[in-house]
Amino acid sequence: MGSWSPYDDNGGTILAVAGEDYCIVAASTRMSTGYSILTRDSSKMLQLSPKVVIASAGMQADAATLHKNLQIKNVMYQHNHARPMGVSAVAQLLANTLYYKRFFPYYTFNLVAGLDAEGRGAVYNYDAIGSYERCGYFCQGSGKGLIQPVLDNQLKAASPLLVPAQNTLSNLPLDKALDLVKDAFVSAGERDIYTGDQVEILIITATGTRREELQLKLD
Repeated sequence: MGSWSPYDDNGGTILAVAGEDYCIVAASTRMSTGYSILTRDSSKMLQLSPKVVIASAGMQADAATLHKNLQIKNVMYQHNHARPMGVSAVAQLLANTLYYKRFFPYYTFNLVAGLDAEGRGAVYNYDAIGSYERCGYFCQGSGKGLIQPVLDNQLKAASPLLVPAQNTLSNLPLDKALDLVKDAFVSAGERDIYTGDQVEILIITATGTRREELQLKLD
């Protein structure tokens, strides 16, 4: 006899890479349940400002609810302070929101990415109940086990726990980092049935945000 669960993992993979003057955020668009594809065009990202993006893998019903609540708080912040939220403020807001739901958590695996006040790339990764840290790159979702080792090999940076703090940003130029992100998704798409169809890529720089798409296998 099967057991019922309020949660469902809809698969998909998200990742972010931060450089000295850029941040790349990418997410696959396939949404699945079990061995069924529900849609091939489901965005997992929410852009709160020209320099801040949230990406969420996991259960897309919870992700949609989480993004809706964060957008409401973002609009309230802009009305109260007459400016968009910075990436560190969004990171803290997401941590507070996840911790508030810790007894019945959002089944989402989140990244906050963008440019900080100094124009440097920033990536924040989270557990399910809001514990987070800033790092130079990270991957979440069904393809994490395939992509994270590649990022570790190519972008390995000093631990964020070192004292005094060390630079954790990627030293790759933007075009090389973008090629690495695309190669990682192509490789994961060959092995992970939940990562496929298409990759939505946002490239955040001081001049604004550029969007690209990468076609993956459809099977």
